[in-house]
Amino acid sequence: MSTKTLRKRISLVAVTALTAGVLSVVAAPAANANIYNSSNAVPTESRLNVALVGATGNLTGAAVTPSTTGSDIAFTTSKSHALLYKDASSTTAQTATVLAGGTLVLYTLSHATTATSVGYTATGGSFGTTVYDQHANAAATGEWSSDKRTMAVLSGTATAVTWAAGTTAGTYTINSYLSTASAPSIEGVLTATNGTLFGGITVTVVSTAATGGPVVANSTCSTNTAATNSPSTADTTSAFMNGESAYVNLALKDAYLATNATEGNIVVSATNGALVNIGTGSVAAGTGSTVVAYGKGTSGDDNSIRVSQGTAGAPVTTTVTISFNGATICTKTVTLRGVPSTMAISSVSSVAPGNNTATASWLADGTNRDAHMYIQLKDSAGNTVLPGTGNNGTAGDTEFSIDSASVTNLISAVVVDSGDQATSVSSSALPWNYSAAKYTCGSNQYGTQKVTVKHTSASTGKVITSTFDARCAGAAYTYTASFDKASYVQGEIATLTVKFLDSKGNAANSVTSPSATGTTVLSVPMMTRVSSLPGSTTLTKADGSLAITYTVSLDTAGITAGGYNGIIDFPGLTAVAATVQTVSYKLTTGNDTTSNADVLKSIVALIASINKQIQALQKLILKR
Repeated sequence: MSTKTLRKRISLVAVTALTAGVLSVVAAPAANANIYNSSNAVPTESRLNVALVGATGNLTGAAVTPSTTGSDIAFTTSKSHALLYKDASSTTAQTATVLAGGTLVLYTLSHATTATSVGYTATGGSFGTTVYDQHANAAATGEWSSDKRTMAVLSGTATAVTWAAGTTAGTYTINSYLSTASAPSIEGVLTATNGTLFGGITVTVVSTAATGGPVVANSTCSTNTAATNSPSTADTTSAFMNGESAYVNLALKDAYLATNATEGNIVVSATNGALVNIGTGSVAAGTGSTVVAYGKGTSGDDNSIRVSQGTAGAPVTTTVTISFNGATICTKTVTLRGVPSTMAISSVSSVAPGNNTATASWLADGTNRDAHMYIQLKDSAGNTVLPGTGNNGTAGDTEFSIDSASVTNLISAVVVDSGDQATSVSSSALPWNYSAAKYTCGSNQYGTQKVTVKHTSASTGKVITSTFDARCAGAAYTYTASFDKASYVQGEIATLTVKFLDSKGNAANSVTSPSATGTTVLSVPMMTRVSSLPGSTTLTKADGSLAITYTVSLDTAGITAGGYNGIIDFPGLTAVAATVQTVSYKLTTGNDTTSNADVLKSIVALIASINKQIQALQKLILKR
């Protein structure tokens, strides 16, 4: 016998209809890649399939086993008896539910021509003694244990067996094994040496079938940006912007995870004046906060709820409640954002006269946008919203402008370049919650001015404004330096502030690095610099200052109390007009706060006291 190894899966034959009085509605498992039925092509490779075989099942009759003639397609004539549910998996973790007294038809499906042996074990119930070999078109050779819970088909590549569930409710496990050993025994098929586990089903045997209708735990109810017949189990992470609708999509399942087939009243209600409607496919916007439909909540049948703003342009947070025949299926809280209502401007830099040149080092937010400031839009509820038509983040750069009353010789324009506008309201893409803007300083203009920025909504025409202080200044020309304290104790934090001035004596701008040429020299004895050394891309704050942080040495043996001088040199500036700065400071260890001057003062006082005592003693001697 050939030892060609075959890939196989274990299969079940499903019942799809039950008689009245036992179960009102039980739907068969839906066809999928792991289910074989009369509408699916016969597999072209050797494997063990899960199969839904036959168009109808039977509850009161016996199981129908495969025909002994014809090709593998003959398995489609088979029926399991009282099978209520079979999942869509196909390997060793399958699940099924069957009524007590039911019978399952299990079989392997293969297009190989060489004989292979298959073994079956069960923790309960019993295997039938009739076995089929589809390739042989005849009954196969089998062996059984005395309790009929272990069996082997000793020669066969496409086989079918029956398993009777018995009358005791409970959970049972059925496993199947593959062996390519030559003429094995039942023990050979089921040993680890010759048998390989390739299929497994956990079967739940129940005394009565569950009633029809959706079961909350088995159903899917999730939000999305569009109606869909196959909803995800997770809500969308997308924000619903002004003018958009949210959709709550349903996939109602019964107790056996089958698509709900029970017709019923689906009632949808929304709070805070949101509008709802229910349907399938393209769902029209609703006209009220409550809607009722008679359907199943299944694919193609009232399975999508559309949620819209009650007032155009107004934000709303609403809780949508969906019930089926009076029982709540799910609730979803949805926020629909409104039109821009407020505008905030932040992180404003100072700009060089004669242009609107900017650098990405100013915002330094990872987006590589070269700009002078952020602009953020919010609706009346405080939700972040986007510029652009319908506030969906498109063409928003054209919506920002300078208010005409703010146009002067000093400041002539405010723009948001294409590609620099806000495009996201997600916290995971926070920098893109903000548009990045530039303003233009007039040629040879220096000074500060309040500037009003306008945002004009392309979809509504609504105008909102915000004001900021714009400052035009030259590049760094000279500088001063100082520490935030005159004296430090060991272990303290010291902040060195360097103030840069332009050639006019004003605070320098923050678009040109003061360290553009030459390597900055910061010599500060007994201190350790924490901040990075200023480099060619380092910019000052908007006021022309730069803060550099130090720690006073923590090495007890390495610090000597006393006064020190630090040297601050920006060679690119001192080579032209600036002066190297010296900063003075005192250090103490914290253990001894007495200075040399204090000691000297005490000695002088002590000498004076002694002299007075000597003089008093001399006067006393003379009197005698």
